[in-house]
Amino acid sequence: MGLVSDSPLLIVGLGNPGPQYASTRHNAGVHVLDELLDRVSPVPAQLAVHKRTNTEIAEISAGRLLPDRRVILARTRSFMNVSGGPVKALAAYFGVTLGDIWAIYDDMDLELGEVKLRVGGDHGHNGLRSLTASLGSREYVKLAVGIGRPPGRMAPADYVLKPFTRAEETDLAIAAADAADEIIRASAQKR
Repeated sequence: MGLVSDSPLLIVGLGNPGPQYASTRHNAGVHVLDELLDRVSPVPAQLAVHKRTNTEIAEISAGRLLPDRRVILARTRSFMNVSGGPVKALAAYFGVTLGDIWAIYDDMDLELGEVKLRVGGDHGHNGLRSLTASLGSREYVKLAVGIGRPPGRMAPADYVLKPFTRAEETDLAIAAADAADEIIRASAQKR
């Protein structure tokens, strides 16, 4: 077993706050965060309000999710397009380096259920643009969760705020599990 790092890994599920957005495509990142919370052992973790940063977090000690690493699982209490400030505040509060910030987001350029790990770029996503502007760099880790393209001539802004269908919820659950597996695998390789 390796050495436990003093700097935690900050994993943020991007989405919009409130029950009216909970099952929308734009909250695919939050679904992955929920999957990670459920995987914390021996007891699943729950988010609690962190007032100083306008976020909800769960502080996970080394060995409960990742073998050699403390993890902060988080979601902002602000809307997706202005999530950068709270993420920057969290990183500063916990002393997280840029490369140890992981943002999970919805991606229309991937088919529903696809998962892709990326570094650099904003990929046309307003939540990532907000993070990049606040952090002053694109060099944080991004995990894209595919939600597919809007049908017909539907505006992308309308599409991301529509709820998943029942059939799509099944695909999303599988994608969330795949994304959580990818985060655990990739973070272990990064060490």
